[in-house]
Amino acid sequence: MKLARVALGLAGALAFLLVLAGVAAFAQGRFREGSLGARFAPVQMPDAGFVVCRIAYRSVRVEPMGIGWQTDYPFAEINLTTRLSELTKTRVSRRDTGQPNHFVVRLTDDALFNCPITMASDVGSLGFSTEEVDRLRLYLLKGGFLWVDDFWGTPAWRQWSTEIGKVLPPSEYPIEDVAHGDPVLRSQFEVEAVPQITNIQFWRGVGGRSTSERGDDSAEAHLRVIRDHSGRIIVLMTHNTDVADSWEREGEDPGFFFQFSPAGYAFGINVVLHALTH
Repeated sequence: MKLARVALGLAGALAFLLVLAGVAAFAQGRFREGSLGARFAPVQMPDAGFVVCRIAYRSVRVEPMGIGWQTDYPFAEINLTTRLSELTKTRVSRRDTGQPNHFVVRLTDDALFNCPITMASDVGSLGFSTEEVDRLRLYLLKGGFLWVDDFWGTPAWRQWSTEIGKVLPPSEYPIEDVAHGDPVLRSQFEVEAVPQITNIQFWRGVGGRSTSERGDDSAEAHLRVIRDHSGRIIVLMTHNTDVADSWEREGEDPGFFFQFSPAGYAFGINVVLHALTH
């Protein structure tokens, strides 16, 4: 019931904001995911506002409906930071046009260490080099935060857990499921668990009747984390769900919006606020 009340309230607020701002619907109707090219993060950030950096990685395998690091880029970041600025007092980094900044960063770039939060999608396809393993470990242990999303089923989990295990050995940094009532779920909105959100193409293909993209192998959405030795979350994993699609596709279909975007934004804003304040 609490999640339902949050979703209804947030849905109304977001719908009102969409009418006022007239955001992404037109633009998103004319772009293909990953087609806009990468805006790589500069060594010197343009201002002190909040920005999300997308991790560009090398794919070593292919997942159905995935396009590697460009999955959900760039409108997931643009829309999330837009809603974050409207629903909280967080000051976000903006371009001269007023659009929120969004950057891509390689793990070997010095600009990585200017990114308060990094995100990666379709991580069941990635493979880290030795240099990338060392750089990501350094970034995370120096205070960085990585959120990985939109990877489904056992093979994708096996690939990701193997690769992140090279960065943070599980004997020292175990992966754990987030317990009900964890502070990350209560930063601003009361959220009971990670919502299972499918990509809009799958949702349309099944007529909205299912949210599990891999059938029985992805029936349950998981929220898992890795913490440093002080208990701070340094890696957050949303497995068997595509939270970023609820932001990216917010303006494309009213049915998709009302079913997924309120819960996706409530969850996403909670995660961002928790990462920035812990």
